[in-house]
Amino acid sequence: MHAFPHDHTGARIKRLRLERHLTQRALSDLSTVPYSTLTKTEQGVIPASPHVIASLARAMRVDVATITGQPYVTELRADELDVLMRPIREALDVYDLGADPDITPRPHQLLADDAEHLLAGVRAGEIKRAAGQVAGLIQEATTAAHSAGTTEGWLLLASTYRTAYDVATKLGFADLAGMALTRMDWAAQRGSSAVIGGMYRYMRALTYLRDGQFRTGDRLVALGLSTLQQSAPSRERDVVTGQLHLGAAVMAARAQDKGRADGHLDEAGTLADATGEAVKVHWLSFGPTNVAVHRVSVAAELDEYAEAASVGSEIRFSKDWPASRRSHHYAELARAQMWTGDLDAAFKNLLSARKAAPQQARYHATVRETYAGLEAAKRQLPDSFLSYGSWLGV
Repeated sequence: MHAFPHDHTGARIKRLRLERHLTQRALSDLSTVPYSTLTKTEQGVIPASPHVIASLARAMRVDVATITGQPYVTELRADELDVLMRPIREALDVYDLGADPDITPRPHQLLADDAEHLLAGVRAGEIKRAAGQVAGLIQEATTAAHSAGTTEGWLLLASTYRTAYDVATKLGFADLAGMALTRMDWAAQRGSSAVIGGMYRYMRALTYLRDGQFRTGDRLVALGLSTLQQSAPSRERDVVTGQLHLGAAVMAARAQDKGRADGHLDEAGTLADATGEAVKVHWLSFGPTNVAVHRVSVAAELDEYAEAASVGSEIRFSKDWPASRRSHHYAELARAQMWTGDLDAAFKNLLSARKAAPQQARYHATVRETYAGLEAAKRQLPDSFLSYGSWLGV
């Protein structure tokens, strides 16, 4: 159920609460969200944090997307992105039908080059281009994999499924992202890749992180780490292992478990020291920079906003660090600065998030919640602040 896209998150929470005949006190008790936080969030006085949204969604038994209003249908339609989702869904549907007799796939290397370009494109923030091209590539790679039956063919297909997951996630289509992940695992098993299997579990754990289902997410992380141990020692394995620890750190922080979050960060840091910056290894952006970025995310999830703002402001990115990751970091930093009261700096980082990857920032829930928080603060901000809201569609 995706409804009320033009309401703020607090208004959607209130409407969903009333539909369930719950008082604010009752919902506070069910979700463990403090009463004052719930009341101020419903009024739009303060923005909802990911932890609050996930806790309330779990208590009211709805998807997180129902509360955040994703996917943002009006904006997607204006950007002509909504029409690109059906071809992706249809391409994912034919995974087990064998080779399509009407498709003559190109040589493997040409398909592999296209798959790599799409992965890179998503990281560069080129979501619309990737969304427009991935469905056709999936269909071609599906026929190629079934026809050749090689390890390389199946892993190439898994790569195209991963791009479909990336696109669907960034545009807020959680069900489509889940389908793409299932297909990715299916192809990875046929390619007998423990590393890709570990990546699949990392990405699947992130879906449970967003939904606030931390226990299931933790089990997936443990399974992912176990799967990776089946692979021979390599830099590639260390990169994926480190990324699993980073995802687990944010999950533990969102569950308000600082000890476990710090433990996972330390594990990731040790691996990052060994791998160095490995931006292009499976395009996970793993390395010391990503560990630093995740320290900011962890601090913010633990409500340590001053620490998050301080650490985040010191991070500097190399030229080859993906625009999508930079945009995400600026959004996280803006959120932390908003909570510390540094509204001017927060808005500047929202602008940085848009500049780095505009297509991603427009559909990023943290960007929208932070904008709402700045608006609610009722402080004089430049005229460009209102134009930013018009750009978001709020």
